[in-house]
Amino acid sequence: MSQDHRLFISRREFIGHSLALGGGLLLGGSLLAGCEQRSDKPAAAVAGAGALNDDTPRYGGRLRLGILDGNQSGNLDAHKPIGSGIVRGFALYSKLWEWDEQMQPRLALAEFAEPNADASSWTLRLRPDLEFHHGKTIDADDLIFSIRRLTDPQLASPYAALLHWVDRDNLVRLDERTVRLSFREGRSYMPLAETWVNFGGIVPVDYHPVTNPVGAGPYKLKSFTPGQRSLFTRFENYYKDGKPYADELEIIDFKDQVSRLAALRSGQIDMANVMPTEQLEVLQRDPRLKVLKSVTGNWLSFDMNLDKPPFNDPRVREAFRLLADREELVRRALNGQGRVANDLYAPSDPTFNHSLGPRAHDPQRAAQLLKEAGQEHLELELVTTPGPGLTSALVLAEQAKRIGVTLKVKQVDLATFQGPLRNDWTLSTGGSIGAPFLASAIHTDAPFAVANKTHFSDAHFSELFLAAMAQPDLEKRKALVHQVQQIQYERGGMLIWGYADLLDSVATRVGGAAAEQSLFSTWRFEKLWLKDTA
Repeated sequence: MSQDHRLFISRREFIGHSLALGGGLLLGGSLLAGCEQRSDKPAAAVAGAGALNDDTPRYGGRLRLGILDGNQSGNLDAHKPIGSGIVRGFALYSKLWEWDEQMQPRLALAEFAEPNADASSWTLRLRPDLEFHHGKTIDADDLIFSIRRLTDPQLASPYAALLHWVDRDNLVRLDERTVRLSFREGRSYMPLAETWVNFGGIVPVDYHPVTNPVGAGPYKLKSFTPGQRSLFTRFENYYKDGKPYADELEIIDFKDQVSRLAALRSGQIDMANVMPTEQLEVLQRDPRLKVLKSVTGNWLSFDMNLDKPPFNDPRVREAFRLLADREELVRRALNGQGRVANDLYAPSDPTFNHSLGPRAHDPQRAAQLLKEAGQEHLELELVTTPGPGLTSALVLAEQAKRIGVTLKVKQVDLATFQGPLRNDWTLSTGGSIGAPFLASAIHTDAPFAVANKTHFSDAHFSELFLAAMAQPDLEKRKALVHQVQQIQYERGGMLIWGYADLLDSVATRVGGAAAEQSLFSTWRFEKLWLKDTA
């Protein structure tokens, strides 16, 4: 299996297999603004909790997050995480960037990160006085080591493709905190932040994921039992002022949704991420819990293979977009926890073309287009996997039948769905997280996309997309992206029917947790605290 293909597979693990529709991750906006600075000491600890209202952060206690995994081979590797190692990485490691609440990258360990005029190189400068868990000052050598480790062929990280175009042998140390990074083949690459942010943990030159799992995240490792639990303690010299708040963070692995829900309701854990919509009513009825509903850009699709009939005919592609009743798909496949989409991903990106509204549900016009294409009695196989993908496939099959189209839904297991055949199916379900536009395209349907299930290829699209990749100016890039999305909207290969909300649940004793437009309301460990630390 190719490295690029394995990257696309691993992407789905990022949201705990809950969408079970596809995979992906990435991209975004303009030049980046800074975030919080670190003070030498945290804010004073709370002496008398009774003197505070429930909105005042306080120190102490152990936060407990329940996740779905149970993978006995889980690890702590910053650059090659397995299973829930991705979640643990958000506790252990800090990156140059982090996602903000709108799923756009903002500066974290970096105080400066900007491309040159055509985005063919970037200058990256670390904040001063940063420190790793074991006391070493973070410097340019650690930054170079971290980039080279992630992209090391010997490590064989599936996430190395995130930095595929980085020239790892041409990283220039400008001073003790600054590095210049360039790209192979002279390529321009605006979405560096968006493609690097999740798996770009900065680690020291003496790092080892087993014997020395040291980072600069909000918590330090205390103990780890793969498939069961991991325990972390507060990092006093974390770079964000006064954070984190809890003395300890415990991440507990569960093998199924039922046992995790029981643990949450009984108080054995304080938080649970990516809850299934089927549990929403139970969660809402429990006065000890609150539900965080993040209105995200996580998108769900039906992917049409343009290399195969009938989808090599644009009339058939348009017909499928028109026969789909998107309101019904959201209502039934997502239990109403989402909104209608317009065949485009990255709705939160500042370059998104909002003038392209959702298509009307027009089965009569769809039937006419199929007749014109000689496909009025079309029969097709629709490949999917358990979860919302299966439900959406069954709903679409019902809708297609109303105009004489027969869709035979074929359910396969997740390994098969994400295996070598995934790009060969004529029609299949798909989807990814709501990351920004350029990097989403890199993994979906742009030139050199790592997993182009639709086999979409368009010369004008490619020309415009590559121009956008080389354009640091937001307004100029927006004009290019609008043209790119117009082409996707008119003749692309994806029927993106919905954007899914993300449901997390926390105990009422947890402070600092809030719904976002991202995936990370329960992963921002540094800002979460306990109202009752007894």
